[in-house]
Amino acid sequence: MQRQFEDHITRLCPSELQILLAVSGGVDSMVMLHLFHKAGYTVSVAHCNFQLRGDASDEDERFVQQACAQLKVPFHGKRFETNNYAAANGYSIQMAARELRYAWFSMLMQELSYPLLATAHHLNDNLETTLLNFVRGTGISGMKGIPEKSNNIIRPLLMFTKNELVSYANSNKITWREDVSNETDDYDRNLLRHQVIPKLQELNPALEQTFKLTNQRLQGATAVFQLGLHHLRQQFVTEEKDRTTISTELLQHISFPEVVLWELLKDYGFNHTQCADAVAAAAQSGKIFLSSSHQLTIDRKVWIVAPISNQMTALEVKQNDSKVTFGALTMTIERSGDSTFSDDANEAKLDASKITFPLIWRRWAEGDTFTPLGMKQKKKLSDFFIDAKVSRTDKGMATVLETNGEIIWVVGYRINDRYKITHQTKNVLLFRVQSYL
Repeated sequence: MQRQFEDHITRLCPSELQILLAVSGGVDSMVMLHLFHKAGYTVSVAHCNFQLRGDASDEDERFVQQACAQLKVPFHGKRFETNNYAAANGYSIQMAARELRYAWFSMLMQELSYPLLATAHHLNDNLETTLLNFVRGTGISGMKGIPEKSNNIIRPLLMFTKNELVSYANSNKITWREDVSNETDDYDRNLLRHQVIPKLQELNPALEQTFKLTNQRLQGATAVFQLGLHHLRQQFVTEEKDRTTISTELLQHISFPEVVLWELLKDYGFNHTQCADAVAAAAQSGKIFLSSSHQLTIDRKVWIVAPISNQMTALEVKQNDSKVTFGALTMTIERSGDSTFSDDANEAKLDASKITFPLIWRRWAEGDTFTPLGMKQKKKLSDFFIDAKVSRTDKGMATVLETNGEIIWVVGYRINDRYKITHQTKNVLLFRVQSYL
C-alpha cells in the first residue's frame, strides 16, 4: 500500500508541497497520517473536537495529539460548541460540524500557508456517497461520487477500501480509536453502511472492486460529457460582465435540454425542476425564475441570467413619480377618473383618497398580512400564496406596494379590499406593472 500511495500522491501533488491533514483519530485518518509521514511529506495535523461524545471526544483529541508528538508532526486542535451552533443556525448536527470544521481548516491553511488539505475519504466512503446521491436524485457529477481533488482539498485514499486500510494498520501496528456513533443507524450513511451495502454484496461479493471500475468509467464519461457541454457553451452561451445569455436555439440541437440547461445553470443555484420549467416556458417572454443568488429571465429567444444579490429590497415611490423600476419590473402610475373594473392581474385601480405618499414597493416578507379583495378579514400573505397555488419560484420574486405600513397591492396578484374603488371614488390611481427585460 505504501508504494501505491507514493506513486499516486506524487501524481496528485508534488512532494515539496506542505499539506494539512484532517485527522480524527479513526483508522482511516491515522493510516493517512502514517503514509504521508513515511513518504517524507511535510505535514501538520488538524483535529476537531466537536464535544458531542463527552469524555470520548476528549480522549480522541489526546490520542491524536500524542500520536503527532511521537511522529514529531505539528498538531492543531480546536474545540467546537457544535450543539449550540446547530441550534442557533437551525442546522443538523452533521451540517453544523461540517461547516465548523471546513471554516477552521480554511483559516488554518491561510495562517500556516499550506496550499492543500488532505482528508481520509476512502473507496467505501465514495460508494456510500454515490448511492446516497442516486437515492436523493443527481446528475452525472453526483454519480461519479467524491472527487479526488476539488479546489485545495485532496483525497488520496479513494483508491483503497476500508478493509485494506484496516489491514495496513494492523500490519504496521498503527493504533486508532473507534467512534461508537459509526455503529448506529442514526444517520443515512450508516444505514447504507450497515444494512443496504451488505445486501448488495450478497448480490455481488466483489461490489467494492466493481464499483471502483464503474467509478473510473463514470469519471471518463463525465470528461466526455464536459467536453460536449463545453462545445454547447461555446455555441449557445454568451458571457457579458455580470450577465449570461443562453440562446433557446439550444432546444433544437439536444434531446434532453433541461439536463443541459441545468448543467449550465446549477452553479448559479438553479435546480433541475426550475430548468425544466424554464425549458417548458421558453416561449413565454418575461417569465422569471429565481435562485438564492440569481435571476433567470426569458426574453424572446434567450434565457438571461443575472445576479440579484445587489438588487434593492425596497423602493420609495413618490407622488410625482409616473414610472419606477424595481428589480426586473417596471411600474407605471397614472391618475384618472376611470373607475371601471379591471380583471388584469398586472393592474391595480385604487381609491386615491385612501392612499398617502410616499409609497413603499418592496419584497414580501414572512408575517406580512393584507385583506384580499372580496374579503373582510386580514390574511397572512404566505397563506394567500398557498391558496392561490403560487409556485415557490414565483413566490420568491413576489413584491408588495404599501402605504403607511399597510399593503395595498400584492403586485401582480390581488389588491387590498380596503383600497378598492367604489361608487364614491372620485380619483383613481392606476398602477400597472410589467417586466422591463
